[in-house]
Amino acid sequence: MTQRVCLIVLCLGLMCPLVTGIFMDKLASKKLCADDDCVYTISLARAEEDYNAPDCRFINIKKGQLVYVYSKLVKEKDSGEFWAGSVYGEQYEDHMGTVGYFPSSSVSEQHVYQEANKTVPTTVRNLQKP
Repeated sequence: MTQRVCLIVLCLGLMCPLVTGIFMDKLASKKLCADDDCVYTISLARAEEDYNAPDCRFINIKKGQLVYVYSKLVKEKDSGEFWAGSVYGEQYEDHMGTVGYFPSSSVSEQHVYQEANKTVPTTVRNLQKP
């Protein structure tokens, strides 16, 4: 049985094309954080309205849901103001811990833990083109 499984995995690996990523435009060049690595929570916000994520960079939030805010993108011309955070709440446990962007206009800050006074450049992940 073990030999069959190994053979199938080997065959599938040889027949599958290389997986490649999709390149998306950056939302901003800089972000404001509480620390250099943007890992400390800046604030706790409450969603004032539902927001449905348009792609994998964003998170879905529901009205009334609490969101931990980790960074705030520095607004550039022709762009909206987005924050990065993770959802919190018993009702939406399947999304807890997922970090993504959401429009700042869809939430109101409830409690500020620390000031976002560090300006950090956003990064682009190096993905190989086919």
